[in-house]
Amino acid sequence: MAEKQQLNGIVPLWKPAGMTSHDCVMKIRKLLRTKKVGHTGTLDPNVTGVLPICVGQATKVVQYLTDAGKSYIGEVTIGTSTTTEDSDGEVVEQKSISSPVKREQILAVLEQLTGEIEQIPPMFSAVKVKGKRLYEYAREGIPVERPKRTVSIYELELLDQDEEFTGDTIRFSIKVSCSKGTYIRTLAVMIGEMLGYPAHMSKLVRTSSAGIQKNDCFTFEEIEDKINHDKLDEIFLPIEAALNELPKLVIHDTLASRVRNGAVLPLPEPYLQEEGPIAISHNEKIIAIYRKHPTKIGMMKPDRVLVFE
Repeated sequence: MAEKQQLNGIVPLWKPAGMTSHDCVMKIRKLLRTKKVGHTGTLDPNVTGVLPICVGQATKVVQYLTDAGKSYIGEVTIGTSTTTEDSDGEVVEQKSISSPVKREQILAVLEQLTGEIEQIPPMFSAVKVKGKRLYEYAREGIPVERPKRTVSIYELELLDQDEEFTGDTIRFSIKVSCSKGTYIRTLAVMIGEMLGYPAHMSKLVRTSSAGIQKNDCFTFEEIEDKINHDKLDEIFLPIEAALNELPKLVIHDTLASRVRNGAVLPLPEPYLQEEGPIAISHNEKIIAIYRKHPTKIGMMKPDRVLVFE
C-alpha cells in the first residue's frame, strides 16, 4: 500500500486494554503505511473503548474531536483507594463499609456531581505543572500542588438496580457523559469521598467520543482483516461524521470560494450567540471550521480551512 494513495478519514478504533493511545497511533501508521496519523484524546492503557484515529487530511480536525463530549461506563469500588485512582495503582487506604449503602445515598451523590464541577487531576496523569508532567513528579515521590479544573458532567447515571449495597467493599456501575478534560478516575474518588469512604475506578470503558459509538468501531484484528481482503475503505468514516456535533452552516457556491480563501464573513443571526466552532458545509462536505471573530462584532473568521486535493 503506497502513501500516495492519500488516505483521508477517521478510523473508529475500539482500543484494546494494555496499549497507550500513542501505541495505537503507531500501530495504525504501520498498518496503513502512512505517517499522518493522530488520536483524539488520551485513554489510559487499562481503559478500552472508542478512540477515533485521524488519518491524512482528517488530522486537521483532531482538536475538534478532542474537544467534543465523551461517554463512559465505569465500575466504582468503594472501600479502597489507590495511588493512580484506578485498579493499576498501589493501595493507599482501606476502610470497611460499616453499614449498608442505600441506593438513595448514591443517587443523591450522583445528582450533586452532575453539572459543572471542580476536579483536581490525579498525580498519575499527563497534566503539566512547571513544565513537568504530574506522573513524573509522582514517580519521583515529589509532592506538587495540582491545579483545579472546571469540567461539565452532562449525565451521571447509576446502572445497578440494587436498593442497598453491602460488604467490606462495594461496587456499582455508572454511566457518565462529560466534557473534555474530565477525569473519570477522579470522579470515582469524589463519589467515595461524598459517601464517606476511600474509592477508585476499578473498570472503565469509553462508549462514545464525538458522536462515534461502539457499533461504529473496528478492532485491530478487524482492521487487519479488511486490509488483507482489500476492503480498506470500509474502515474509514468521513470527516463529516466526526463533526456532527458542531453547529452547521450550509453555504452556496459563490461563498464557498471565499471560505476556501479564508475570508472573514458576517456571522448569520442564528449563530450570533455561538461561542464554539461552526462547521461550514458545501455540497455536503465540511470545507472549513469558523469561529466568532474576537474583535469584529457580528463577524466570524476561519479557525481551520479544510482543503482536499
